[in-house]
Amino acid sequence: MDNLSDTLKKLKITAVDRTEDSLEGCLDCLLQALAQNNMETSEKIQGSGILQLFASLLIPQSACTAKVANIIAEVAKNEFMRIPCVDAGLISPLVQLLNSKDQEVLLQTGRALGNICYDSHEGRSAVDQAGGAQIVIDHLRSLCSITDPANEKLLTVFCGMLMNYSNENDSLQAQLINMGVIPTLVKLLGIHCQNAALTEMCLVAFGNLAELESSKEQFASTNIAEELVKLFKKQIEHDKREMIFEVLAPLAENDAIKLQLVEAGLVECLLEIVQQKVDSDKEDDIAELKTASDLMVLLLLGDESMQKLFEGGKGNVFQRVLSWIPSNNHQLQLAGALAIANFARNDGNCIHMVDNGIVEKLMDLLGRHVEEGNVTVQHAALSALRNLAIPAEAAEQLGKNVKLVERLVEWCEAKDHAGVMGESNRLLSALIRHSKSKDVIKTIVQSGGIKHLVTMATSEHVIMQNEALVALALIAALELGTAEKDLESAKLVQILHKLLADERSAPEIKYNSMVLICALMGSESLHKEVQDLAFLDVISKLRSHENKSVAQQASLTEQRLTVES
Repeated sequence: MDNLSDTLKKLKITAVDRTEDSLEGCLDCLLQALAQNNMETSEKIQGSGILQLFASLLIPQSACTAKVANIIAEVAKNEFMRIPCVDAGLISPLVQLLNSKDQEVLLQTGRALGNICYDSHEGRSAVDQAGGAQIVIDHLRSLCSITDPANEKLLTVFCGMLMNYSNENDSLQAQLINMGVIPTLVKLLGIHCQNAALTEMCLVAFGNLAELESSKEQFASTNIAEELVKLFKKQIEHDKREMIFEVLAPLAENDAIKLQLVEAGLVECLLEIVQQKVDSDKEDDIAELKTASDLMVLLLLGDESMQKLFEGGKGNVFQRVLSWIPSNNHQLQLAGALAIANFARNDGNCIHMVDNGIVEKLMDLLGRHVEEGNVTVQHAALSALRNLAIPAEAAEQLGKNVKLVERLVEWCEAKDHAGVMGESNRLLSALIRHSKSKDVIKTIVQSGGIKHLVTMATSEHVIMQNEALVALALIAALELGTAEKDLESAKLVQILHKLLADERSAPEIKYNSMVLICALMGSESLHKEVQDLAFLDVISKLRSHENKSVAQQASLTEQRLTVES
């Protein structure tokens, strides 16, 4: 290390004299010292004040320029050297060198700027002010189609520099997107997919940029979907596939890209992974199975991509997803149920699935889990049933399915599983609200479901209270005779009195409670209960309620009660 001090002294003199030969010797000594102990050598360089001299050595016509840039790249590997490099005024001359025609100068300059920008706000700001990013993007564009190894190495360094420049910095990422970096990187990936280092750089860059909303439209206008799927099919290693997954997940949040990924054949790749990994208990395989099945569900969130994969219920993809539901793998059961919930966003699909026995599959799945109790799977299966029950025709079929209704009534009492209990109640109510069918109401009454709907009207969630009251009003309007006894024994009238008298009840709860009171007037025994409870006092107060609908309904209800008494 002693001769390092000599070298630094000598360098100070030769840097001023510019004697090329002795200058080159000094630079070689420094590079050697950095190779042996980078940190210690960097500290000495910083202490010697030589950094300031480097700015004057970074000149395009000098033969030593590449070596100076290489030294800067090496010292900037140390975090403590990055701000000193900026303070020594090295950024502007380095950015100037990006206009050089010499490949080695470009390579070392790209390395130097990339290392100075790494995790350094000061470095990035300086490169931003000097306009470095645009020059690098222009190089990427013009060098994009040359595939010799030296050029690929340079492209990799430039991509890395842009990564370090913009990593986790939204405004600099947005700047790169505005400069058109995305189509350029997609093109690079397509041309250089054989080069592992460059491919990896592109993937990391995509992963960073894809987090930004503004990038999605740009990505959608390239053939990124096709390139990523092509690359994915070639990968055997778990880590490489994981890298591609990390880009696919944020991109697949965009509906246009969802469809492009489906058209590029991603789904087939995902189904294949599921098939390969389903019985493995290796951690990597379990993780990959989860990622693949989650991504599959995400693709089904787009209306067009979902319809394309449903293919009228005949599609291979739909059939494969169906087979996940009876599998023994919890992750696949979950993904299967979520996928069905997504396929059920279209009325025609719901009716087709219900006709083809989906309800039994979901019920078997639920039955398995009420015992073993994987709450996430239970929720997903019940959400799927609730989506299936949205079209009237499907709701009627589900609501007349005695086995299903009996199970739901049973689960409405699953006190240990609050989530399952809540979802089961909501589904009972949905069957009535969506089908508006007398047969469905009869089935629910016969299965003992009324008391649960009445209890649901006292839930702490306004949305659930409301769903219960609307369902009960339909029951009272369509099948009051059948339900009368159950409504009485569930103390519905007392509960309605409480809801109307309680100042905390939401306006829609008061409104629907009064609609329900009017509907109950057709039953002699319930009518008598209403009279005994002095409802008129409560309701006449509501005539001056601040909510117009509530006030109007109060007047109507008051008239009805007065006439009937």
